[in-house]
Amino acid sequence: MPIPPSNGFRQTLSSMIFLSRWLQAPLYLGLIIAQCVYVYHFMVELVHLVMKAGMLKETEIMLAVLGLIDVVMIANLLIMVIIGGYETFVSRLHLQNHPDQPEWLSHVNAGILKVKLAMALIGISSVHLLKSFINAEQMKPEVLHWQVVIHVTFLISAVALAWIDRMTLPVPHNEKKHRKLTTSDTDH
Repeated sequence: MPIPPSNGFRQTLSSMIFLSRWLQAPLYLGLIIAQCVYVYHFMVELVHLVMKAGMLKETEIMLAVLGLIDVVMIANLLIMVIIGGYETFVSRLHLQNHPDQPEWLSHVNAGILKVKLAMALIGISSVHLLKSFINAEQMKPEVLHWQVVIHVTFLISAVALAWIDRMTLPVPHNEKKHRKLTTSDTDH
């Protein structure tokens, strides 16, 4: 009969497993560096837009602005992953009463973070699809087709994630009571 592990071994193993969450910290720092790259890209594109403003057609300006919006939405996605992921999986940020604390951070968990990320991907995909539609005459029809298919896939995935998240939430006590009354009323 095998000898069960000692309490000291279990405690050490538990501590090591719990501390392993800090291995994600460099990943979030890497995303902060990626955020800096997007800021640089945004500024370069903005300068190009301003410098060429008088020479561009309305459609070209619209495509350039949509490109800037796309960069901002990706930057927003990065912020959600950096702040929400760190708060959810690594350590608390201790931002209580901080005037700049994002509203969504006070009730973030892994499920909510997934839904928010899915919604951000839909927004990014929408902007990208709009750019494609504006520029449709220069695109192959099959490319547009696949972009629409991918966008619809994002939509379906987001709805599925939100539905699954909703189904896994605990039912409040007063709602349980209401369901019980409704069920017993229909039984008679």
